[in-house]
Amino acid sequence: MIIILKNGASKESVDKLIASVQHHGVEAHTIVGSDTTVFGLVGDTSKVDIELLEQNEIVEAVRRVSEPYKLVNRKFHTADSEIGVGNALMGGKHFGVIAGPCSVESEEQIIEVAKRVKAAGATFLRGGAFKPRTSPYAFRGLKAEGLRLLLEAKKETGLPIVTELTSLTNIDLFNDVDVIQVGARNMQNFDMLWELGKCKKPILLKRGASCTVQDLLMSAEYIAAGGNEDIILCERGIRTFENATRNTLDLSCVPVLKAKTHLPVVVDPSHATGMASLVAPMAKAAVVSGADGLMLEVHNNPACALCDGMQSITPDTFESLMADVKRLCEFEGKI
Repeated sequence: MIIILKNGASKESVDKLIASVQHHGVEAHTIVGSDTTVFGLVGDTSKVDIELLEQNEIVEAVRRVSEPYKLVNRKFHTADSEIGVGNALMGGKHFGVIAGPCSVESEEQIIEVAKRVKAAGATFLRGGAFKPRTSPYAFRGLKAEGLRLLLEAKKETGLPIVTELTSLTNIDLFNDVDVIQVGARNMQNFDMLWELGKCKKPILLKRGASCTVQDLLMSAEYIAAGGNEDIILCERGIRTFENATRNTLDLSCVPVLKAKTHLPVVVDPSHATGMASLVAPMAKAAVVSGADGLMLEVHNNPACALCDGMQSITPDTFESLMADVKRLCEFEGKI
């Protein structure tokens, strides 16, 4: 349920209204806009009398929200959310680019890639330290050492770090990580999502391979309900009957999500296609579809990569792609 207040309502009247609705066991979340103030009521609102609320002198309108996700719903928060880490912003008119290798392999590798992607315009550095792999025999990351190397790359470049948390048992190692990534495999790990709701840092939530848009939004709701609304959604391809690409990149979900939620939406064409040759065209299509950012795998020597070399682009290709992305962002009105 949403309560829209009239302009000029006194603090005393607002506090009295909040107390009256909280008496019914619901939580009132305040969203202050440039023109209006809105209360989002979360919980069992069946006992709240809409007609009585509408008669209150400071209430402009009362609306019910039918969708099961409330806090991440655009009806609760009409303006686009902007997620910031230092000078790096994503959402609204700010376009962000997260770039780096699938896995951190060495200090030389991660620092070289970090310098190259920053010079080309990346705003965040990605790199896997803990890697969930389908095969138990595949390279599963350098773990704590990988996080240390990411921090070294951050010192060299100033780029905020985005890296994946695969288990809550490792969360204490992520104190210096700027953005915690929840991978597709953990999108419905609800215990993890609830705990991440207590974090005071942004969460990048990847869509599961077999999950719907509503599934993704409900997972984001878990994080928001825990108290953390700094959430970035990521489309990284879904599983269909098509096998020409690694996954099927669902670009149609971008405008759908933008209509349903205020959260930023980024697209990962690297994991979606699994082919380096398809990354650039799909990245540019993502910009035009309305995405707020891109997540790209960049490796200085893809042929020798320990993880996902086939879908990694080179720093030179990334530099060329960023020139096109910048032109498209200017056309779309994003910084």
